[in-house]
Amino acid sequence: MKAYYPPGAFAGAFVLSAFLLVWVEPVTADEISDMERDAIALEHYLQDKSDHEEYCPSLSWTQPSLEVYKEKLTSQLPEECKG
Repeated sequence: MKAYYPPGAFAGAFVLSAFLLVWVEPVTADEISDMERDAIALEHYLQDKSDHEEYCPSLSWTQPSLEVYKEKLTSQLPEECKG
């Protein structure tokens, strides 16, 4: 037996889906959760540590604390090491 769907049965779902796609706004650094901020900061922290050891170990650099990474959410490597 074939399923019967009345005309326009999926129109509501389509309109709702399109509305939700349009409704999503980009997230700024101020709007992310603490867990997301911590994860991004830790990712930059660990990547900087790895990149310093791999690409510029002879460059004297003291890695900032994780708190600095949480505040800035960017790499803290000096420009000379970002080759």
